[in-house]
Amino acid sequence: MNICIVTSASFPPAEGIGNYLYNLSQKFLAKDHQVTIMTRGDFGIKESYFYDDIRIVKSLYVPIYPFHVHLHSFFANRMFRSLEKQFDIVNFHTPLPPLIETSLPIMTTVHTPMLVDTRFYESMDSGSLAAKIMGRYVSYPLELKLLKKSKIIATVSKSVADELKEYHLDNKNCTVIGNGVDETRFSPAKNASSGDYILFTGRLTYRKGLFDLIECAKYIKDEYPEISFVVVGKGNLAPNLHKKVEQYGLKEKFRFLGYVDPKELVDIYRNARMFVMPSHYEGLPTVLLEAMSCGIPAIATEVSGNLEVIKHCKNGLLIPPKSPRKMADAISLLLEDQKLSKTLGENARRTILENYTWDMIYGKYLKCYQCLLEDREPITELL
Repeated sequence: MNICIVTSASFPPAEGIGNYLYNLSQKFLAKDHQVTIMTRGDFGIKESYFYDDIRIVKSLYVPIYPFHVHLHSFFANRMFRSLEKQFDIVNFHTPLPPLIETSLPIMTTVHTPMLVDTRFYESMDSGSLAAKIMGRYVSYPLELKLLKKSKIIATVSKSVADELKEYHLDNKNCTVIGNGVDETRFSPAKNASSGDYILFTGRLTYRKGLFDLIECAKYIKDEYPEISFVVVGKGNLAPNLHKKVEQYGLKEKFRFLGYVDPKELVDIYRNARMFVMPSHYEGLPTVLLEAMSCGIPAIATEVSGNLEVIKHCKNGLLIPPKSPRKMADAISLLLEDQKLSKTLGENARRTILENYTWDMIYGKYLKCYQCLLEDREPITELL
């Protein structure tokens, strides 16, 4: 099978959807399928090359807002026409992939619906008002057009599938595939002792709840002076976070590591005392799955995708969003109760092995692709 994946994610992958597509592609390549990923090139540049046996095709991209997707679609279509006969199917991945015109069977994987995603832009986010307007009146119509053309619509979580009901689509074409993690790489350390830091990884944006985490640290500082916080990730909120940490006198308690190479990230997970996901909204966060796969206890907010993974007091702890005091209470509980902490970490690892490996995700994609080729309805048992 020759698969064309169309996305706006950056390559080589740095985070999120890029890593998702990389891992998915590797599973298909291992089974002797061929994978081409078509995405945005750098400004004014188009190129084609191989990255770990994945063919990467980058069409011209001109970042002129709010017409960047339209322009990307124009250039991507020109490039796609010369390659179309090589492919069997096309799999789009949102948000905001270019709209390719093709007679090939189409599947779209929704990671975050634009209509819902833009609601969670808040005043602290740079350009939040412009993003809300563009999301509702530019991005949403483009996304809806793509979904209506798709033979199969897949989502990374049940909560995202529920959010798609606002699009008034035919639900029989929607199937939940999920998210995955490389359980062989993100695995518990042998004979490791937990470090004295609490870990967050992810994009540094307002919706990730990082101001809540900093507020929470004020409560932790005096009671547990040996505990610090490590923040991994990049984002436009970084200067504001540094300023807030200094304002609260917590400069010695926070380490902002920025982007970390995936090979080094594994050890940062393994040596953390616990992982905290304070988000205000999530689809199904890869970083939460990575932390759980490493066997460390996780604390996550009671929002969307987090609720599908974490079962309170069984494989992690759930707290209300925007509640620094509750977050501090949960952290204190795990610091005090080592037995509970160990149990939650072990159960978290088991959850990943039973539900979120890339072999499982690959199997679901393969079934969907076969349905496309055979012109059958998607597999409803995946819902």
